[in-house]
Amino acid sequence: MQVNQIELLISAVAPAQYPKNQLPEIAMAGRSNVGKSSVINRLVQRKGFARTSSQPGKTQTLNFYQINQDLNLVDVPGYGYAKVSKKQREQFGKICEAYFQERATLKGVILLVDGRHDPSEDDQLMYDFIRYYDRPILVVATKMDKVTRNHQAGSLQRIRKVLQVPKSDLVLPSSALANTGYEDIWRWTEQRIAK
Repeated sequence: MQVNQIELLISAVAPAQYPKNQLPEIAMAGRSNVGKSSVINRLVQRKGFARTSSQPGKTQTLNFYQINQDLNLVDVPGYGYAKVSKKQREQFGKICEAYFQERATLKGVILLVDGRHDPSEDDQLMYDFIRYYDRPILVVATKMDKVTRNHQAGSLQRIRKVLQVPKSDLVLPSSALANTGYEDIWRWTEQRIAK
């Protein structure tokens, strides 16, 4: 997809705040510090558009980005960061649950996992959570430039096995540094929003 226009519509914490433009939406979820902001910046071809941070847990709201007149890309709060209070984690959970459960325009979720490691228990819970609400999921392994070529296929297989991803669903490698995987992510996204 050629990104000609992108804007942050709103940072929302409740359904009443969601955009009313009725564009199809793709959400992006993942553990804190998995590289969501870097992936968003690569997808929209805007360096520094989504703020990256060395401090995990930076995103604490649903950030709705409108791309062209085609879709809203939704950055979901990161999960699994120990320094976030229990109360904040519960709040994040409520924000995500309301969104995944109720949002009619949500056409799919991109779940980012760190390609260097097996998916965490939190990753498994999020995958199952998204499945429970019957949302299409694309699993994307980030930071694959840090995995040797010889080990990349094995890493993707382990991610598929741990999350129990059906054979019919994709598990894609990506790297913000090497700028790989983004055409495949866009292809999946375009297929979802065309339905």
